[in-house]
Amino acid sequence: MIVFFKQRLAFLSVPKTGTTAYEKALAPHADMVISEPPMLKHAPVYRYNRFIRPMFAKVCDVELELMAVMREPISWLGSWYRYRRRPFMEGKPNNTFDVSFDEFVLAYMKGDKPGFADVGSQLKFMETQPNGTGITHHFRYENQLRLQAFLEERLGMSLELSRENVSPQMTLDLSPNVEKRFRRKFAAEFDLYDSIS
Repeated sequence: MIVFFKQRLAFLSVPKTGTTAYEKALAPHADMVISEPPMLKHAPVYRYNRFIRPMFAKVCDVELELMAVMREPISWLGSWYRYRRRPFMEGKPNNTFDVSFDEFVLAYMKGDKPGFADVGSQLKFMETQPNGTGITHHFRYENQLRLQAFLEERLGMSLELSRENVSPQMTLDLSPNVEKRFRRKFAAEFDLYDSIS
């Protein structure tokens, strides 16, 4: 999470959407950076609303706008799948070395997910809270130019990004039947993604 107090903006870090690169580039210009532990670095809207928002509201009498990046849902799961195949994951319980991408997606669709497929939900991460706290500015991972232009204009600076925390490259194919089931079960994820320009 990166906070720019003067600009009244908090950049929430959805996992596997390239936010580590933005954190590295923006940290010197931010008023607050939460990079550890992961449950705070990747604090979703509900956690921001419960712990971070009250601090600014009660102490500073300020509401921050929230921004977040969303990745196309199948691509997002593909990034998690590849991330859990990195060499250091070998022998760890959540690795995906002996699991096909189809099996990974099918496991993700279960109510009681096995550990290797328990990676959260972008939709749940960005869910607007009963008090109205929600994402003000949504961006697609696949439209980096729009995201960068917004940040450069809002923060009054030029951005130079490096590649950080990159998952191994590999071709992933999802069988048509599994993709159809996934799209049907997670239609709300796709609807949110489709609503973002």
